[in-house]
Amino acid sequence: MVHSFKAASVGSGAAVPPAWLAQAGRTLPRYTSYPTALAFTPVDDDVEARAWLRRIRPDQTLSVYTHVPFCKRLCWYCGCHTSVFHEYDRVRTFFETLKREIALWAAATPEHAGTQHLHFGGGSPNALAPADFAELVAVLGRAFRLRPDAEVAAELDPGLLTPEFIDAAMGAGVTRVSLGVQTFDREVQQKVNRIQPYRQVASVVARLRAAGLAALNFDLMYGLPGQTPENVAASTRDAISLNPDRVAVFGYAHVPWMKKHQVMIREEDLADAQGRWDQAEAADRELVEAGYVRIGLDHYARPDDPLAAAAAAGRLRRNFQGYTDDPAPVLIPVGPSSIGRFGGGFVQNAIATDAWGRAVEAGRLPTARRLPVTEEDELRAAVIERIMCDLRVDVGAVCVDRGFAPEALDSCFAAIAELESLGLCRREGRVVEAPAEAARLVRTIAACFDAQLSGPARRHAQAV
Repeated sequence: MVHSFKAASVGSGAAVPPAWLAQAGRTLPRYTSYPTALAFTPVDDDVEARAWLRRIRPDQTLSVYTHVPFCKRLCWYCGCHTSVFHEYDRVRTFFETLKREIALWAAATPEHAGTQHLHFGGGSPNALAPADFAELVAVLGRAFRLRPDAEVAAELDPGLLTPEFIDAAMGAGVTRVSLGVQTFDREVQQKVNRIQPYRQVASVVARLRAAGLAALNFDLMYGLPGQTPENVAASTRDAISLNPDRVAVFGYAHVPWMKKHQVMIREEDLADAQGRWDQAEAADRELVEAGYVRIGLDHYARPDDPLAAAAAAGRLRRNFQGYTDDPAPVLIPVGPSSIGRFGGGFVQNAIATDAWGRAVEAGRLPTARRLPVTEEDELRAAVIERIMCDLRVDVGAVCVDRGFAPEALDSCFAAIAELESLGLCRREGRVVEAPAEAARLVRTIAACFDAQLSGPARRHAQAV
C-alpha cells in the first residue's frame, strides 16, 4: 500500500505517518559527496595529492574553496571547524600562512582553463580585516587565474558585518554573499547565542545592494531550541521581505559528542521528529507561496536565478557547499579542514590550525586525510547526486553512461522496495523518483545506494 500525506498547515499538528517519522529520525549522511568524509583515512604526506593534481587537463576549469577558521563569537548550534579569537594577531599570522599555502597549491597545479568559482567559508570570512580579505581575493585570483565571468562567493556573519568590510568585499569583486540568518526570533537567538535583530540584517542587506552586490543568499534553520512552526514561518516571512535570491533551510544537527559547545543547548528545548517536520513545512510553505522554486532537498531560488535554471535543465550539482550550478571537476582546498576533489579522489587539509600551519611552513601541501575513489564509487556517487538534485534517477542509464551493465546496482532495489512500500519513493523499472510530498526524506533514497553504510557504525545528522 502506498501512503499519501498532505502537508500540515502551520501549527495544525497534523500527523506525519509514523513510518515516515521513523525514517526522518534516522541518522544519515548529507550526501554532499560520495563516499562521505567519514570514509577518509589519514595520510602524512602530500604525494598522492600532487599526483592527482597532475591529472588536471588544460581544458578543465577549477573551483577553489577557502576556509577561514575564525569567528568573533561562538554560536552554540555551530557544526563548523572554527574558533573564537580575541586578538587579531592570531588571525594575521593565519593570513600570512594562508598566502604561503596558496602559493604551494598554485605551484603544484598544472595548466588549466582558469577558476570558475571561488568560495569563502568558515567560520566567518569577515573575521578577516577588510583589507586582508580584499588582498586574499586578489592573491587567489592571480594564483588560480580567476576567469572574467567567475562567481566569487562568501559566507558572512551579518551580525558582525561592517560597512568597511562590505566596501572591501565588493571592491575585490565578490559577486554573491550568503548571510547566516538562521532565525529572526529573539528568544531563539538568545538560546543559541546569536543575536542579530531584523533591522540589523536589513541594514546589511541594503548596504550590500547599494554597493552593487549581484546575488544574495540567506541560510535559515529549523530544529533550533525554542523554534516552533509559528516562529519559523515568521522568520521566513521576514527573510523573504529582504528579497534574497536564494534561501537554504537547514535542519539543526545536535551532535554534542562532536561539537562540545552544543552542550549549551538544552535537549528539552529541541522539538521532536513531528515538530521538526512541521517547522520545515512551515518554511517551505512561506517560500513557495512567495514564488521561490524548490531546489533539491533544502534549497529555494527565485525562478530567474541560475540555480533554478540549472535545476530545470538537469545541470544541478551537489558539493561540500550544498547545491550549486558549478560544473568544475576539480576543487582546490585552501585553509584548515578544507576538502578538495580531484580525478583520483578526495583530500582534506589538517583540521587543527597549528598542524595545518606546520605543514605549510615545511613546504608541504597540508593534506591530512584522503580517499581514493574507484569506478564503482563514482558510479554510486553519480546515482546519489542525481536523486539528491533531481529527486529522480534512471539508475540503469547512469550505469550504462559510466560503462557498467544496466543491472550493476540492482542489488540496491531491495531497500528501495521497502521505502516504496512506505510511500517514500516510486519505482518503474530502474527509474526511482521521490514524490513531492516526501522530498524531505530523499536522503533515505540516496542511502540505498551507499555501500559505506553497511561498514563500521558512524554517527550522522538526523535525516529531517
